[in-house]
Amino acid sequence: MRKVLGVLTEDFRLYHDLVTALKARDVPFRSLSLHDPIPRDVGVILTSPEEAPHVRFPEVVPCEDIADAVARALQILRGRRRWRELVVGVDPGAAPGIAFLGDGDVIDTRVAGSPEEVASVVRSALLGFPTERVRLRIGHGDPTNRNRIINALAPLGLPVEIVDEKGTTHRTPSPDADAAVEIARSRGVRAARYYTVEPTPGEVREVQRQSRLTSEGRVTISTGLARRVARGELTLGEAIECHRRSREGRA
Repeated sequence: MRKVLGVLTEDFRLYHDLVTALKARDVPFRSLSLHDPIPRDVGVILTSPEEAPHVRFPEVVPCEDIADAVARALQILRGRRRWRELVVGVDPGAAPGIAFLGDGDVIDTRVAGSPEEVASVVRSALLGFPTERVRLRIGHGDPTNRNRIINALAPLGLPVEIVDEKGTTHRTPSPDADAAVEIARSRGVRAARYYTVEPTPGEVREVQRQSRLTSEGRVTISTGLARRVARGELTLGEAIECHRRSREGRA
């Protein structure tokens, strides 16, 4: 009998988020109730941290982070709890693609909201995927965002390799994640612990263009603010607000 995941929670928001995540990944599941028997084909139950102690079942995964919990539940369902080696591949960009390979198999893929967010995604994954050793590999393209990612990963104290991205781009529904998988599977050269982040003039102009789009044409942030956004020192929203305050102060 093929085992599936079970979703058991009276937290409507958590239930909605879990179902959305599972459907997006095309993962079969059963919606469960605390008051009904658990079907025989359920292998792992996803629930809230508060409800987990009350769920009488051998395999229960509390959901503090939806993506982490689903990935961990799927690995338990497949009979895997620990890996000899976890390899993390990162396709650099404004929203980096991230892939996790456990002993050579793809166990999860993500898209981070920013270069700096890669570090928190990796840190969380290390807690969810117990392993004997870890390799971090990042594509060599997009130097500005690549360097931001490497700098953000530095506090983890793990070695990072820079991989030639040639041939890793795919025309698929998830090109960033697919490229991250190929990067994870490729050998690279050891990266330095820290890199200077110096955006190109074109990247600075692109941030300024985005500021106009975000503000519906009302604001074009300065070159200095745009450079700080490109370096990861400010979000675009913070830079737009700084620009507005500066103009109000001169009025």
